[in-house]
Amino acid sequence: MTLSDLKSVPAQEFHHVPVLADALIAGLEIVAGGNYLDCTVGGGGHSALILAAAPQVQLVAIDRDEMAIAAARVKLAPFPSQVQFWHGNFKDYLPPNGLLFDGIIADLGVSSAQLDLPERGFSFRETGNLDMRMDRRRSLTAAELINHSSEEELANIFYQLGEERLSRRIAKTIVTQRPFYTTTALAEAIARCVPRSYRYGRIHPATRVFQALRIAVNQELESLETWLKLAPDWLKPGGKIGVISFHSLEDRLVKHAFKEDDRLQVITKKPIIATEAEMATNSRSRSAKLRLAQRVG
Repeated sequence: MTLSDLKSVPAQEFHHVPVLADALIAGLEIVAGGNYLDCTVGGGGHSALILAAAPQVQLVAIDRDEMAIAAARVKLAPFPSQVQFWHGNFKDYLPPNGLLFDGIIADLGVSSAQLDLPERGFSFRETGNLDMRMDRRRSLTAAELINHSSEEELANIFYQLGEERLSRRIAKTIVTQRPFYTTTALAEAIARCVPRSYRYGRIHPATRVFQALRIAVNQELESLETWLKLAPDWLKPGGKIGVISFHSLEDRLVKHAFKEDDRLQVITKKPIIATEAEMATNSRSRSAKLRLAQRVG
């Protein structure tokens, strides 16, 4: 897909329902004329709510995914003079001219829109290339990792980033049977190599492996760690930061970063989770956790 092709993608395919939106907007306490930073704009759902919450709000929208940026431009078109876009990894962003924000948000992990596009390779529901790159300007793909890493390296990736207890068995199977180039071929090989009880458990046996590969390809935890050290300096005194995470590795990093940072005061002693009503209408919200903190001084 070329960049010109993307013009038709956002409205038709890149649909993303923002999770924990009410809690996030309430926690930010949007102020009229305030400056806000959405570090993972996705389809623009959270950003649209921020812009609509008070008059004359200004917003910077960041994303690594060019398709997300294109979709957000469509979603946020009603606010043409209030939004600036920046395509890249949030850890590399530098606010211009010392700009400080009244609020900063990040909705971590993969979006439902990315999961729904087979060619992106994030999901094994349909056959697609083993890609998994959020930023397709980068060269490393999931296929490269799967087909060229050692058995030990793969086992460590699956165990550390996917918390997969059968990591060694799965890594050995992959090395024996590779090369793999499609999502479904890899998922089927993983399913065949695990015990029957594991194969028919609560989640598909390839789920944790796919999570681990995605995190490794995109260096998600390293990026998050770096960003969590930088972002508090981008806040005005009293400004709020909100982070939505989807698995324990992310949530643990956010929890400890907020707690141990002298620049921040934790607002949420325990993470905010979705209501039963939201879970019923948006399955992605089931694992979502929101943590909020405020800049002090």
